[in-house]
Amino acid sequence: MSTLLLNLDFGEPPPKKALEGNAKHRKFVKKRRLLERKGFLNKKQQPPSKVAKLQSESSKKGKSPKVDGAWKAPLLSKKKTAASSGGSGQSLDKPSAVPWLTPAPSQKAGSVVAKVDLLGEFQSALPKIKSHPTRPRKKGSQKNAPQNSTQAHSEKKYSGASQKGPSKMVAIDCEMVGTGPKGHVSSLARCSIVNYNGDVLYDEYILPPCHIVDYRTRWSGIRKQHMVNATPFKIARSQILKILTGKIVVGHAIHNDFKALQYFHPKSLTRDTSHIPLLNRKADCPENATMSLKRLTKKLLDRDIQVGKSGHSSVEDAQATMELYKLVEVEWEQHLIQNPPKD
Repeated sequence: MSTLLLNLDFGEPPPKKALEGNAKHRKFVKKRRLLERKGFLNKKQQPPSKVAKLQSESSKKGKSPKVDGAWKAPLLSKKKTAASSGGSGQSLDKPSAVPWLTPAPSQKAGSVVAKVDLLGEFQSALPKIKSHPTRPRKKGSQKNAPQNSTQAHSEKKYSGASQKGPSKMVAIDCEMVGTGPKGHVSSLARCSIVNYNGDVLYDEYILPPCHIVDYRTRWSGIRKQHMVNATPFKIARSQILKILTGKIVVGHAIHNDFKALQYFHPKSLTRDTSHIPLLNRKADCPENATMSLKRLTKKLLDRDIQVGKSGHSSVEDAQATMELYKLVEVEWEQHLIQNPPKD
């Protein structure tokens, strides 16, 4: 039986490979290895020479180096974009680089917003053409309508009785009584309104808000018994204004009637027969003179009004006023078209 001889050396183990570098470097290397084992860091990165080479190659290919594991496309400048689109003609957004159609570069070129912006810029670049929309003509409208809008507006504003007569033109006359100190204040006591044909639209006795001192019966025709069932002033005024609003109102010295009504009617819709020179001319009277309704009616209509001691009739005066206006209606309306009054 042979014997085995084992030569065992129980000496000190060989020393571990000492870490190279100074203490600060050794500490850094230990920390790095620890982080690599735990998975927080990848293994040793490539040397700087290789990284620089990759960056140069990626810039040549038009790509940027990896950032967080993904490749990012570099942002091209405006000049490079215009040059590449003009030289190659293979741009995705634009078929050709026309200067006045080229939109500003946008990072959202593929989005819907970018497409809408491109369309808006294309439309804004087109030459603007002014076009007047045509309105459909209503049935029964005149073929030869006035082309001038100002003239059309004035003709519509001062149209004659043939267009507005039955519904848009009325004549008014009021009778007053005396109130206040010694009856010197004129207050409304009766109001009559007739249409273009002379038909009565409104005729009411009106109770003034103040005590009546003088009934002025000789001129007004108002008596005490007329005030027994008279309409209060506020109610009557609202009823009258509903009829007058928006209409052409004819009257003789009509400012007195409006004053009694405590109302102001637009001058463009007011026709005062006491200030129409054409009527005075027809009556062989001075054009600037203020003629009484009684005298004009006698000379031009050959009719007597405001006679007797029973006083005036506001209905009769309103009808006479409308007839006087009709005598010069066409000529006077043409005059107002050329010389519209200012409100």
